[in-house]
Amino acid sequence: MYIGGLPDPDLIIRTGGEWRLSNFLIWQAAYAEYYTTPTYWPDFDEAELDKALIEYSRRERRFGRVLKP
Repeated sequence: MYIGGLPDPDLIIRTGGEWRLSNFLIWQAAYAEYYTTPTYWPDFDEAELDKALIEYSRRERRFGRVLKP
């Protein structure tokens, strides 16, 4: 998929309880965070988006780095 000059996504939300991405933006999403929800797309409202963003804000983004113990 050609996305022009858009930046790579930081968060990918998958609705309907599905976990697979079917190679959606496979290269652009290499360092993206994934969020899945059982809520189907027609019912995905502002409250559901807020849940996804809260979960995303709790994650530690390392962009491929490995933290040493």
